[in-house]
Amino acid sequence: MAKYRNDLPQMKGGLFLSDGGMETTLIFHDGVELPHFASFVLLDSAEGRARLKGYYEKYLDIARRRGTGFVLDSATWRANPDWGAKLGYGAEALKAINVGSIRLLEELRDAWEAPETPLVVSGAIGPRGDGYKAGNMDAREAEAYHAAQIASFAEAGADMVAAYTLTNIDEAIGIARAAKKLGMPCMISFTVETDGRLVTGKTLKEAIETTDRETGAYPLYYMINCAHPSHFAPALAAGEQWLQRVAGVKANASAKSHAELDNSETLDPGDPADLGRRYSALTRSFPTMRILGGCCGTDHRHIAAICQACLPN
Repeated sequence: MAKYRNDLPQMKGGLFLSDGGMETTLIFHDGVELPHFASFVLLDSAEGRARLKGYYEKYLDIARRRGTGFVLDSATWRANPDWGAKLGYGAEALKAINVGSIRLLEELRDAWEAPETPLVVSGAIGPRGDGYKAGNMDAREAEAYHAAQIASFAEAGADMVAAYTLTNIDEAIGIARAAKKLGMPCMISFTVETDGRLVTGKTLKEAIETTDRETGAYPLYYMINCAHPSHFAPALAAGEQWLQRVAGVKANASAKSHAELDNSETLDPGDPADLGRRYSALTRSFPTMRILGGCCGTDHRHIAAICQACLPN
């Protein structure tokens, strides 16, 4: 049963953490083979589920020691029909995966939650296609496409759904509309190129304002993920109204472009301390940015550095 669906604690203020780059950590640090960058395949075995628990627990330990809340995103960024088909998962198998991902997070919440560390269970959604390329679905098609995964999260008892690494505004609109129909709180996160714009050329301002206009401002908040702060910070202008809708960041460790990262056979972990300082600057300039995590190349060391930079000792 959903614990916070109707009263999400991250909406009440205070700093919340999230995890780092799940797939890059599992592949490059843990030596796990993830076909098509799909971490959801680990949910199909006891060994895989144990590995995922161990992954999350490194972050939950930081949150417990720092006394912060935490948004637990499921390992389901690729668990949609197109990517599932590439891996031999049909509709029923994908539903079992999506439901099972929430069950695993509920087990973690039972073990780790404390009054000063509320843990929000979030069903993670990725784009239909490649997170670094522009999709071509219209909003109606996107709504129908993503509805099954959102329905699985709703049935399983997730508190909310979170759509990451979106490049197509219509896909964001469709996800938000599907979430609204299913009564699920949702978050939308866009990714940008090194020029601070979506791969389509649209600005973050256009993406957020258009999504809000077409959905009655249904998303609870927005985030920016899968880009280095040096890519998007120049696109943020203090005082602009749309930035009040941006509540968090999950940045890449590396300042390399998406094309460079896509073609790299090694991991660029960047500089955790530098990333922490960049987050500190963002949170000082934009106080609404209170949900802090990482994306490609980041791990628990980066989240610890972000805490060190952004939280009083």
